[in-house]
Amino acid sequence: MNQKRKRFTVNLGLVSSLFLAGCAQPGEGGQTEDGEQVIRIGHLPITHAAPAYFLDHYQDELLDGVEVELIRFSSWIELMDALNTGRIDGASVLFELAMKTRELGIDVEAVALGHREGNPIIVDPEVESPRDLEGETVAIPHTLSAHNLLLDEMLAGAGMVYEDVNVVEMPPPEMPAALSEGRVASYVVAEPFGALGVQNEVGEVMYQSNEFCPDNCLCCALVLREDFMDEFPDETDEFMAGYFEASERAGDGSDESRSIHASYLPVEEEALELSLEWISYGNLDIAEEEFDYLRRKLVEMELVDAPPPYEEMVNRQYLEGRDG
Repeated sequence: MNQKRKRFTVNLGLVSSLFLAGCAQPGEGGQTEDGEQVIRIGHLPITHAAPAYFLDHYQDELLDGVEVELIRFSSWIELMDALNTGRIDGASVLFELAMKTRELGIDVEAVALGHREGNPIIVDPEVESPRDLEGETVAIPHTLSAHNLLLDEMLAGAGMVYEDVNVVEMPPPEMPAALSEGRVASYVVAEPFGALGVQNEVGEVMYQSNEFCPDNCLCCALVLREDFMDEFPDETDEFMAGYFEASERAGDGSDESRSIHASYLPVEEEALELSLEWISYGNLDIAEEEFDYLRRKLVEMELVDAPPPYEEMVNRQYLEGRDG
């Protein structure tokens, strides 16, 4: 697929939701019987959204005057449609998708990361180097994803070009089976689906994301709609304080923490253990140099035309003063 066609494919789903944007009002999640404002947060079932899971689990302890309602989606397209049209107030979402949404004129801001690392490149055990992937099919969850950028970096490092492989978008839960059946030779994905492939002995890790990006490839971020933050500033403050406390609990490695992860991600215990070894929730700051790297890559790959600058996309109100 040429770059122009890729860009058209990327734009189509996001543009379609623009026709409905603005129809919903901020805070349409309403209030509880006790008068608490409900904040609706969208997510996919991946470890990258764990701080939101832990905030949901501990919300009686961590939140006052606010209730979190997690809304699970089966695809990024469905999640972004809900976010763009105001049916949810925020989401744990691919940073690249959020940037495209902002470029298209929908006012969302990244207020924190969801995680660091946890994006392995999984290959068939017979694949020994990127060169072995030439002419083969590689699965990614979305064209606008850190996983697509990682794939491009890996190929470039091997002296290859993007067109040397056949890239397909595929739902992450389908990827381990696709590898075992020979439908793909490799996949790049969020956890726990990389660990599932390894644990079930259908794939091996060729690279982790930190082997390509400066410090980290920005992947999933917590984004909030500006209209919600403007309408409910106190509730947003409370939500964000709880979010950062929840992220610390998500990464503390305790038996209780692993049990909570398992309750939101019902996969084999061994796969979840491995998955959590590859991911961190300690530093959720969004560094400007990381963001600039992401902007450059998106433009270089012709996935966006005019990505928003750091000061427009990243709201540092809740990040200032936090230790990494």
